[in-house]
Amino acid sequence: MEIRIIKLASRRLFLMALCLLVLFASGTSCSRAKTSVKKDKILIGFSIATATFIIERWNKDIKIFTGAARDLGADVLVQLSAGGTKEQIAQINFLLASDIDVLVVVAHDTDMLSGVVKKAKDAKIPVIAYDRLIMGVPIDAYVSFNNKQVGKLFGKTLLEAVPKGNYVIVNGSVHDNNSFEVNSGLHEELDPAINRKDVHVVEELWLDQWSSDEALEKLGKVLERTRDIDAISCANDQIASAAIQLLSEYRLAGKVAVVGQDADIGACQKVVEGTQLMTVYKPIAKLANSAAGVAVALAYGKRVPTELVVDNKSGVMIPFYMQQPLSVFSDNMDTTVIRDGFHSREDVYRNLPERVK
Repeated sequence: MEIRIIKLASRRLFLMALCLLVLFASGTSCSRAKTSVKKDKILIGFSIATATFIIERWNKDIKIFTGAARDLGADVLVQLSAGGTKEQIAQINFLLASDIDVLVVVAHDTDMLSGVVKKAKDAKIPVIAYDRLIMGVPIDAYVSFNNKQVGKLFGKTLLEAVPKGNYVIVNGSVHDNNSFEVNSGLHEELDPAINRKDVHVVEELWLDQWSSDEALEKLGKVLERTRDIDAISCANDQIASAAIQLLSEYRLAGKVAVVGQDADIGACQKVVEGTQLMTVYKPIAKLANSAAGVAVALAYGKRVPTELVVDNKSGVMIPFYMQQPLSVFSDNMDTTVIRDGFHSREDVYRNLPERVK
């Protein structure tokens, strides 16, 4: 499902920005949410499924978000479920019973949380969807990257490297709306080449979960049938790592163009070593800091201006605070991931000591 993003008129954005300036100058708000904090300190509940949390990227999100919230005078209660939607619903119910002022959710299943989110809204607790849009129920904010652009970066990179050839596409979890956004952007770039028959998609796979083991199994079956593959689009870097592991078994690592996203340390090492062509870097510090700011504002009954809204099929347009992703190759690793302090130079070039200055 592709979500619809709408850019608001510039005059409205100007008025909202002016409102925010008045807000900080006077301590009042032009737009007030249903609730405001009466306690001395804000408590933000952050719900994330353990099955999601094991991905390297999420460790950084939680650390940065928690630090940013504390700098703004808020505490964060992080709850990790054992994995799965039922466990996450139980975890959110625990947070709702813990006198939280705001609920932030990385959804395990973006379509199955509407009931418990409605419970939060009925209790006048603002709800923020972090990274993954919660579908089918009104929420207060969505903070994420331009996921369609991630797919477009995949497609552009692969077409530049392999303008003609056989492609395999490994999409993310069918329970995550971001998977469909990335896929939409990817096909927007690839479809003209597919229609010209310059690109042949040997196989397009969808995963049930964000699982490298599942990717290994499904992609392994493809490689058992044919090794005549020139490019593999992987929905994230863990899937890309699985693909490169399989390619290595056939001595094809570095010969097949592989892309992924998240700029995991292992992926960054593979990029500079030449076995992964590109990783999409998503500046998590910007995202997490933005989310913390939005959460604290909502806790005080205030709203942060944004020029974007998104349709989550709830009948209400959701304010969207969007960050942009970047393509990272071997030649711009130093000026992106390393310069931002996302990974150290020593870690990225661990297997290439001659390039550590």
